[in-house]
Amino acid sequence: MHLRTGHDLDELAETINPIVAGWMNYYGRFYRSQLYPLLQRINTYLMRWAGKKYKRLRAYRRFTKWWFGIVDRDPELFTHWRWVRTFAGLR
Repeated sequence: MHLRTGHDLDELAETINPIVAGWMNYYGRFYRSQLYPLLQRINTYLMRWAGKKYKRLRAYRRFTKWWFGIVDRDPELFTHWRWVRTFAGLR
């Protein structure tokens, strides 16, 4: 995912949302708590993607401001943001 710097955020969402929605529907009924680390890891990959696409977002403080701005503006952009909006650690 982080190598697709030619795509914008909407195109990434179109690509991964059906896959993640399938995981959430299938495994979410019984293993919801075990999906949280995986969904946080997807957010970490999105963090890496943003750092590679936009040089100004490589700084952690700028990235977190940008991240929570997007999550607040468009909370339905990624399917897994219904459950997890944070990321798992640094790059």
